[in-house]
Amino acid sequence: MDKFFSISSQHVTAQAVIDDCVRQCAAAPTEANFGFIYATDAMMDDFQELLKQCKAATSIKHWVGSLGLGVIASGQEMYDLPAASIMLANFDDNDFTMVPAITKLEDIESSLHWPRRFMTNFGVIHGDPLNPQTQVLMEAFQQRLENGFLVGGLTSSRGNHYQLSDEVVSGGISGVLFSENISVVTNLSQGCSPVGKKHNITRAKQNAVFQLDKKPALQLLMQDMNMPDYQQLEKTAGEVFIGLCIPGSDKSDYTVRNLVAIDTDNDIFAINDYLTEGNEILFCRRNQQSAVDDMQHMLDNIAARLKSSGGQPGNDKIRGGIYFSCLGRGREQFGDDSEEIKMIHKTLGEFPLTGFFANGEIHHNKLYGYTGVLTLFT
Repeated sequence: MDKFFSISSQHVTAQAVIDDCVRQCAAAPTEANFGFIYATDAMMDDFQELLKQCKAATSIKHWVGSLGLGVIASGQEMYDLPAASIMLANFDDNDFTMVPAITKLEDIESSLHWPRRFMTNFGVIHGDPLNPQTQVLMEAFQQRLENGFLVGGLTSSRGNHYQLSDEVVSGGISGVLFSENISVVTNLSQGCSPVGKKHNITRAKQNAVFQLDKKPALQLLMQDMNMPDYQQLEKTAGEVFIGLCIPGSDKSDYTVRNLVAIDTDNDIFAINDYLTEGNEILFCRRNQQSAVDDMQHMLDNIAARLKSSGGQPGNDKIRGGIYFSCLGRGREQFGDDSEEIKMIHKTLGEFPLTGFFANGEIHHNKLYGYTGVLTLFT
């Protein structure tokens, strides 16, 4: 099974989606033994039935996936109406292990059962944003793994936050781990353009920054963003974001957070996360062009890596892909004609693709926002 097998469906009713998926699954390769399913939250009440019918149609017992406010298929983004994106793959049974729903730190150890010792562990993980411990669980889980690297996203839904790990689950993290024999290429797009240099947080309390580099915080923000007055900041505040630098990383690795308040009398600003004195931040500009530019940079990087490993974008090197994108991207930032997903295929060629629009994205051992995380099986 050189290429994975992907299908998608969108209809007015959930039952029509299920029937269509079952019909398309009849053409699935007989050697397929693993499935990814992503469905819009309009399928929430029928997610269990979708899984049941797909299992019956394919005889595949191992599945992972999530609900999302939007789902991703080859060349297409689907929102609002009942929709599903499915990709079927073939992996040796000794090269993957399922991750059941883990809702507490003490459950990590007892939940993992490898068919053999994996030299490396590459995980596709989905998380429940309603569990306040999800980020802690994800980081502790990655630390438990031997040479572990995670990609994934937090479920997004206007109702129940369901995931799949062989069955419908919720409340924590779940997914699958792959061994060193499963070859992947992965990267993320931040969607922002860093402005200026890193700054040291010299005085902060909770989510408010008082001083950076021992200077008034808001003054440095205005200076780096080249804003002459507060009126300009208020006018373009929607494009201003704060990057929390990953300790020990270069300038390109940071988690993006919103600017939520400014105090012009005291030169203070606040973000939607807690801050630690001694850590570093940088300022970012985020708009449609910065998102497109950074996405293209990420795709060009992956294309170069594929070429250096003996493959060419668009040929048989890519077996299939998974893309996790932020709710604030997609039609909100790239346009309403699936432009974000079309960029992937324009640069890398046609291949089976699935994924969803998440409430937070996972890359390595961190939870990001406003990012796109692309993983290719090669």
